[in-house]
Amino acid sequence: MKIRNFIVTMALMFVTVFAFAQNKDDKRVMKDAEKAISTLKSSDIGLENFFSNSSGYVVFPNVGEGALIIGAASGNGVVYENGIPVGMADMKKLDIGLQAGGEAYMQVVFFETEDALNEFKQGNFEFSAEAKAVIVDKGASKNANYNDGVVIFAKSKAGAMADVSIGGQKFNYSEF
Repeated sequence: MKIRNFIVTMALMFVTVFAFAQNKDDKRVMKDAEKAISTLKSSDIGLENFFSNSSGYVVFPNVGEGALIIGAASGNGVVYENGIPVGMADMKKLDIGLQAGGEAYMQVVFFETEDALNEFKQGNFEFSAEAKAVIVDKGASKNANYNDGVVIFAKSKAGAMADVSIGGQKFNYSEF
């Protein structure tokens, strides 16, 4: 009975937050983010531990990247705190190096602590060139660890990219 009530409460909270999303694009991103979470969890069941135990996470369900020497990527996502959507985020990436191609992927950034999540929510959060995403595959999450309170996972959706480059990702956050 408690589990059913919890599920109903969480569903109502999600519907409420979803209803207050600013516009049609936000609603589409939120719907895509929920699908991405399901896809990520089914691709590597170990990710469930990160979704359950992190203070928060941001899911970018549709990141597009293209490059020919200079590369760029961007995507919009949903920020979750304790499993509940609390805002929207956007990501921009710029890099340079030996690279060519185009790719679509989903990305999730987990925050180990409330401090790490709050730093992200302050805005103008950046990852340096040294930040690497763990490619989602069965069992890949088993050896993944937080670095400075953050860990990144990515799963390719389509395309191919040859990439030996340096650059960084920059994020912006907006609360509902």
